Amino acid sequence: MSLPKISRLPSVKLLSSIHHQQLLLLRSVSPLSVPRRALYQGEYRRPGQTREKLSQPLKNFDFSKGLEGIKKHLALLKKEFSDRFVGPEGRPLSEHLLEQNRVVWEFRGPESLEQWTVSSDREIGGHSEAHLKLGKNNTTCFLYGTLNSTPPRDGETRYSGYCTLRSKQPLSSFDRKKHHDWTSFNTLHLRVRGDGRPWMINIATETYFSHQRDDIYNYFLYTRGGPYWQDVKIPFSKFFLTSRGRIQDTQHAIWLDKVNTVGFTLGDKADGPFQLEIDFIGVCKDYAHTEEFAYELHKRNPEV
Repeated sequence: MSLPKISRLPSVKLLSSIHHQQLLLLRSVSPLSVPRRALYQGEYRRPGQTREKLSQPLKNFDFSKGLEGIKKHLALLKKEFSDRFVGPEGRPLSEHLLEQNRVVWEFRGPESLEQWTVSSDREIGGHSEAHLKLGKNNTTCFLYGTLNSTPPRDGETRYSGYCTLRSKQPLSSFDRKKHHDWTSFNTLHLRVRGDGRPWMINIATETYFSHQRDDIYNYFLYTRGGPYWQDVKIPFSKFFLTSRGRIQDTQHAIWLDKVNTVGFTLGDKADGPFQLEIDFIGVCKDYAHTEEFAYELHKRNPEV
């Protein structure tokens, strides 16, 4: 007995119609929006800090200013080439080898303040204030303000109260990064006059990876207050590595050939006015200090 043949033509038509309807439905639906943070790793945003607007106003371009900028950078480029034939940083090699002290920053006019930037927790909605001006006779730098540790009412920030003075990144011709080379020295030399508050000295160096951009070397500066100046010498071996305010388990010495900035931070949670006067900031070679690094180094392959 032969079984009746079942026609497959209606089922094929049914599947084709369903597939056609699915294609029409997919075309009508707009593509799903992927979060911007999933596409790339964004920069760190402090709690309470507002996000930058994507739409920025157009800048006015001036042809005469562009020519002045080109002339300026060409002059810097010419100086860079001529300094190479003279010696390191445009000084004779004999002077460079015999150098034991170097003044990096000294404040002798309004133009010296342009090399520094002042910031506080007002950037995240705090209430602290910090200002920078020249001292008496225009021979010192005077940092003053009011510290307030009250956190902003944004529902995110739990701690607040800091003020920072930081040097700008040195630039060469055509705004290329330039680093301080302090390999011939082993000590940071300061002449300051404070009000008895403890400060934190920050040294930022060039990094090879993007996730290390927040790495900073820190050490403490204890001012004793009063009308007398205080000469402070801090060996570079005493600076410890931190990232976003947290001390790192893996410590290593400062890369003295790629120093970018030096800064001062106040955050002792003592609300009230503060002041710090700086005469000069320099580096020196202390032959009595033979310590290479003051902290324990974690070796991956320890010697047996």
